[in-house]
Amino acid sequence: MRMLEKELRQGLTELALPLDDARIGLLLDYLELIQKWTKVYNLTAVRDPAEMLTHHLLDSLAVIAPLRAQLAQLHAQPKVPGAASAEGGRAVIRLLDVGSGAGLPGVVIAICCPDVLVDCVDTVAKKAAFIRQVAATLRLSNLQGLHARVENLTEKYTVICSRAFASLLDFTTWSSGALAEQGVWLAMKGKSPDEELAVLPAQVEVFHVEQLTVPGLDAERCIIWMRVRT
Repeated sequence: MRMLEKELRQGLTELALPLDDARIGLLLDYLELIQKWTKVYNLTAVRDPAEMLTHHLLDSLAVIAPLRAQLAQLHAQPKVPGAASAEGGRAVIRLLDVGSGAGLPGVVIAICCPDVLVDCVDTVAKKAAFIRQVAATLRLSNLQGLHARVENLTEKYTVICSRAFASLLDFTTWSSGALAEQGVWLAMKGKSPDEELAVLPAQVEVFHVEQLTVPGLDAERCIIWMRVRT
């Protein structure tokens, strides 16, 4: 995967997302783990390394800057919703990646945002096991894999995200019990899903639809930001 380092760095430049060499190395190591495990566990239908870089890694990296901006707003609140115990006077954000699969975007978030505690939940045991292996191999103390249904989780999270997981209605309905008070949903979608937006219940407020540009990917991408209407 080191052969893709130049392309990754170029993509990061296009995303205006500066990362140090250590983080870039972790992203490439993660990509290599996906490729290795996919041969046995079929984690993803994408097998070509260059395609993995654009369709998986850069696609997930495109949400980092928007996520950081949203977290900065949450940190500005008197009490950060769903935050873990403060470290050095700063609350630690908890994020849940639902239907995480190979860990996209959860693992990428854990690598790029070491101050965020990331749980990747999946109903498929081998996928949760893969996340745990990634956490151990890359020594990501802020990452864990959970083999469970999101409806059964009892922890509360500041941000709940998903990528190609389910309809917006199902995503928000199934994960609502895990969302902290005043927390937010981050749903990664292709083009704006107008039909899905139209059937959301009144208590779910869409407060921003954010367009994304993914380097090397000629396809529409956006983030649907949602919260419980107050």
